[in-house]
Amino acid sequence: MKRRAFIDRSSLSLSSLLISPKIFSTPMKNKTSKNTFQKSPYVLSTWNVPSATQEAGIALEQGANALDAAVLGVAVEEANILNTTVGIGGAPDRDGVVSLDACVMNHEGNGGAVVAVENIIHVAALAKDVMEHTPHVILASKGAQKFALDQGYTKENLLSESSKKAWLKWLEKGNYTPEINIENHDTIGMLCSDGDGNLSGACTTSGLAYKMHGRVGDSPILGSGLFIDNEVGSAVATGVGEEVLKTVGSFLVVELMRQGKTPQEACEIAIGRILSKQVGKPNFQVAYIATNKKGEIGAFSIQKGFSYTQHKNKKTNNVPSNSAF
Repeated sequence: MKRRAFIDRSSLSLSSLLISPKIFSTPMKNKTSKNTFQKSPYVLSTWNVPSATQEAGIALEQGANALDAAVLGVAVEEANILNTTVGIGGAPDRDGVVSLDACVMNHEGNGGAVVAVENIIHVAALAKDVMEHTPHVILASKGAQKFALDQGYTKENLLSESSKKAWLKWLEKGNYTPEINIENHDTIGMLCSDGDGNLSGACTTSGLAYKMHGRVGDSPILGSGLFIDNEVGSAVATGVGEEVLKTVGSFLVVELMRQGKTPQEACEIAIGRILSKQVGKPNFQVAYIATNKKGEIGAFSIQKGFSYTQHKNKKTNNVPSNSAF
């Protein structure tokens, strides 16, 4: 499928957010599938992120397409300096460097991703630019940063004072064990269904706190952190990326829905696939959220404490997920 050669930037409002104008494009006529059931726009996001989810929901209600809405929504958390797992203010690696990962996927099956990007805040928008302005799917590290600067992004210091202090304290012991539900947050993955019933999504993160320099998890990997099939449904993951990567988790969830499983059943089976390789109760968290073309929703996690946020019919609410333990 041919990629669009260029994109006409729109004047859609970002409300009070002072974020990159590179976030999203003019809403275009969407290519709908034959089996579209759900045409009332809605948004699903991992964790308790009402502002981000509402921002995407409002964009959908104003006519934005699903991908633009998702990128706009996750940008709220990327710009939130208090969120230590996404964007500016994200926890650094063990060398004190903040690097970001992200991917997007649209209803036509196209995707873009960036990995190990330094000094660029809105990496979900950058992943979208990779999809729309290059012949590639993934750009990494310095190459991704160079592309961002060529596209008009500006370099920013992503290491906040509070994250730096936490890293210096961590250096005293150097404990590499991931914390379950750290600050009740880890990554933001967002799934959107627009007024044409088309599905798209975005996933963005600063990765595991104090990871080895160069580590990349599931979040920017299509099929693991995020997967969209507009004929079937969509899914996004959060938690310890290594475990999601080993099972190609989001793709698995969507394929289970293709086989007739509900989103809830698919999420539970995918978590079960991870647990089947463990002995006893695992000491890490993984969670999935999913939706199908009927508008049905599913969510499931390994450990208690995971929740997702949804926006539909101008209402935003947070929903606790069921868990295996």
